[in-house]
Amino acid sequence: MSVQNSSDRGLGSLTQLQWIAVALVIGTGVLHVFAGIVEGRPPVTLAGVGYAGALVLFFLNYRRRLLYLVGVPYTAVQIPIWLVAKSEYGVVDYVDKTIQVVLIVVLLYLYLKDRSDSTEQAAPTAD
Repeated sequence: MSVQNSSDRGLGSLTQLQWIAVALVIGTGVLHVFAGIVEGRPPVTLAGVGYAGALVLFFLNYRRRLLYLVGVPYTAVQIPIWLVAKSEYGVVDYVDKTIQVVLIVVLLYLYLKDRSDSTEQAAPTAD
């Protein structure tokens, strides 16, 4: 099991933005599991379970940069699927999609920031 080389090591070292991402993932994940069970739609429930799996990997510090990158299309693809598959939209639906749009932006930022941090750490310093 390869752990990503990064300055993010433990829970205490998580940034405020990473905690915001965690809260957003929990929010959309719980909404998906709930909606999937209530509406009897297993794929929606599985989407929520996917978010839970991502959180487990994140807290294990397993390849966080890759999680950010994979999280963007994983989340983004759910928006057009929702538009096509759903015939009635409620407040909870709009809250969930708002959470997902914000999550996509946060994940993109974390991915790009982690990339620039990795580049800075790898660059040799002049003495």
